Amino acid sequence: MSDIRLEREFGVSPARLFEVISSNAGLLEWWGHDGWTMRDEQLDFTREGPWHAAMLSDEGNLYKLSGQVTKVEPIETIGFTWGWHDPDDNRGAESHVTFTVQEMATGSKLVINHRELPSDDIAAQHERGWGGPLGRLERLLGA
Repeated sequence: MSDIRLEREFGVSPARLFEVISSNAGLLEWWGHDGWTMRDEQLDFTREGPWHAAMLSDEGNLYKLSGQVTKVEPIETIGFTWGWHDPDDNRGAESHVTFTVQEMATGSKLVINHRELPSDDIAAQHERGWGGPLGRLERLLGA
């Protein structure tokens, strides 16, 4: 099993950052990659329960993932499971993601821990994969 950790700093309050990373409206602003379209989603990290997303890439490929929101501590932490679906809609290996918001003198920091990925190669793919959405989040909030 492999883990990755990513950090980004933003010039916004922890409350604003938490709103954007937890609410459906906020998540739709940055979830996915540039040029991708949400086809079906239930993205709401403000409460525990199921979530899912289906994204159509700019090349026409459909990517589906789903999980359970397992922890919500407003303005501080969100925990959820994560699993990609194959073309037959079978859910693959489950991993765990935690978003942690930390207050800083200049705003706030988002720490993403993505744990229990099946291999180092898959961890490296996810580390690259988080880059697109985090870039969108930086443009949305200002880094």
